[in-house]
Amino acid sequence: MMRLGTRASTLARTQSAWVARQLVAGGEGDSDGFQLVNVSTHGDRDRTSPLTRIGGTGVFVSAVREALLAGEVDVVVHSLKDLPTLPADGIRLAAIPVRENPADALVTREGVSDLAAIPHGGRVGTGSPRRAAQLMLARPDLEIVPIRGNIETRMAFAERGELDAVVLAAAGLLRLGFEARIAESFDPWQFLPAPAQGALAVEVRDDLNPESDLARALSELDHAPTRFAVTAERALLRALEAGCSAPVAAFSEVSADNRLILKAGVYGRNTTIVREIRTEETVTVTSAEAAGRALAKDMLASGARNLLAEEWLA
Repeated sequence: MMRLGTRASTLARTQSAWVARQLVAGGEGDSDGFQLVNVSTHGDRDRTSPLTRIGGTGVFVSAVREALLAGEVDVVVHSLKDLPTLPADGIRLAAIPVRENPADALVTREGVSDLAAIPHGGRVGTGSPRRAAQLMLARPDLEIVPIRGNIETRMAFAERGELDAVVLAAAGLLRLGFEARIAESFDPWQFLPAPAQGALAVEVRDDLNPESDLARALSELDHAPTRFAVTAERALLRALEAGCSAPVAAFSEVSADNRLILKAGVYGRNTTIVREIRTEETVTVTSAEAAGRALAKDMLASGARNLLAEEWLA
């Protein structure tokens, strides 16, 4: 029986169950050959404080990794955008499955069809400084309202009419079957997502037998184009020395001829002024990590460090 560690949220369990089914299909036992093990994290217990206040990087990850290292579970699954960019001792990132839709999506109250239809001065909810910045650039008239909670909790703000709209990751909405609630899906090349948004990370202890059925199933689950793309995005985030809750955006895709296109943004706020630094690069897939570092270097030379130091959503 494979024990798969997961956060206890509906989305986390749905993602983890999907991974478990793929591993089972890839040779790790029969259709009943896995058990989901819930692990409570600090980020799940505190659903009101801004992520920047309760630890940011790793706030949804540490407890799950501890369960893996303690031998309480055999495999753990994370949303890759929540994963710290530095490797963890004793743990190996064994698979990055094919990426779900990486875009951000708008969920609106009744009578609002898209971002352009939100009335002047309308209220939009998000707990992400990156999303807040891009919303303010697109619609400076909007009031950005900090919110936390699971997908259902955040959608309810719009359903009840307390907010005109909320912005969520399309991947989570799609994985939970809420595609009908998406009023508008933003173009990820224009409204840049978080680094690795829509991708999953499957981790194991680094002493896993490489000849085991589980190791072989993990190898088959890994999706090379997704791995190349998120490697570039996360390399940029690491080089900027920024956490998963920082106002940093990055998106990359691999073309049919194995070229990798990477675009990134860093945002800062001084009172009500939002500033943006954007840059992009096209390289071969084997240069994915170097491309991320190079773009970060360009952004730092343009003042990204000062932008990252500014206060957001206090």
